[in-house]
Amino acid sequence: PGVLFTNVKGSKLPALINLCASYERLALSIDTSVKTMVPEYAKREANAIPPVEVDRRHAPVKEVVWTGNQIDLERLPTLWHNELDSGYYVDAGVALLKDPDSGKVNAGIYRHEVQNNRELGFMSNPAHHGSYVLRRMRELGKPMEIAIAIGHHPAFLMAAVSQLAGIGGELEACGGLLGEPLEVVRAESVDLMVPAHAEIVIEGVIDTDPKAMRQEGPFGEYPRYYTGVGPMPFVKITAITMRRDAIYQTVFNAHIEHTCLGALPRMGSLYRRVREVVPSVTMVNLPVSGMGRAHAYISLKKARDGEPKQVAFAAFTVDPLIKHVFVVDDDVDVFDDVDVLWCMCTRFQADRDLAIIPYALGSHLTPNTYDIDRNERVADRHKKVMETKMILDLTKPAPPTPFPPRCGVPDQMVAQANLDALRDYRGLGEVLKDRV
Repeated sequence: PGVLFTNVKGSKLPALINLCASYERLALSIDTSVKTMVPEYAKREANAIPPVEVDRRHAPVKEVVWTGNQIDLERLPTLWHNELDSGYYVDAGVALLKDPDSGKVNAGIYRHEVQNNRELGFMSNPAHHGSYVLRRMRELGKPMEIAIAIGHHPAFLMAAVSQLAGIGGELEACGGLLGEPLEVVRAESVDLMVPAHAEIVIEGVIDTDPKAMRQEGPFGEYPRYYTGVGPMPFVKITAITMRRDAIYQTVFNAHIEHTCLGALPRMGSLYRRVREVVPSVTMVNLPVSGMGRAHAYISLKKARDGEPKQVAFAAFTVDPLIKHVFVVDDDVDVFDDVDVLWCMCTRFQADRDLAIIPYALGSHLTPNTYDIDRNERVADRHKKVMETKMILDLTKPAPPTPFPPRCGVPDQMVAQANLDALRDYRGLGEVLKDRV
């Protein structure tokens, strides 16, 4: 369940956690159901709507402004989630960064350790666009401006996690998910537009000099392990703005909320972009058993042998966090682990249907990734970003090659069944009590 803490030690602000901890709530946020959430998300994401600027008088996030000596991160109810975390983190903030070449704004959820009351860490996966913008600003010898928006409609958070092509597009995708433009307003101290209806916005500047780094971590991450300690750039806070009655939102990292919030946007993006390559794809799931990232179950109406590999390579291109792709026929429920693994038993032969791809780009947050020398114990975690990916073709041979049909009760008999009566049935005990 979602939980609102109203008496947080050290802060006057309430803290909200687990808002995004179920697919039912995430589906509700885009006016759909769990069964239809993936194609609905993909459709809305594709129907991008640009943000619109509003006057600060109509921006609730400008009701309270802290600058100069007023800035104090310790007044925010940042939480310590897992036992061995190195400290308190801003972990549900959507970071806004501007690409210096295109001028486009990237939005992403990164992790920000509270260094002191005026400084935050900045940790982004090397494969993510946030790291690309940081590297580019470092090449130019310039500092990087950042704004971190905390607390908004779930569509805003999901759009920030979407796997869009190229830099930028997340704010437009958010408009598509909402069905209306995201309202934005000019930041106080940096050259960025921020969500006008956010609960809180933290503004700051990152020194991109490699010598200007701080130790960061460990922290409980999506693979449900702690990541190691390493040097990271940090954000010097220049302003904090918020609603007068702001609610601080956090994500329960390394737990189910972390999985769900990351999974649905990825599923929607994956469904849309893989279907652009192979239109016969019928459904996509990034199951909880794969942390909503590492495993991809993809079904398709197979017409030709070879299509499953085409599907898998497209998936790896869309999302580098995917490690294993399971391709199944369209008679398989990709939201049922048992159904998928049954196919592995009955339609898969490893010597024929398994493809292994070493030295592929992965995530440095996974504990067993490796560097170019196949070393899993390298100290610099930004060099330890490769992994071995796997394609499992669990499909039947393409037509016209025969294959036995699945067993099943006739559809007409299922249609005639009184399911309501079955739901009210009290068990065999009532029927058999006089026969014992």
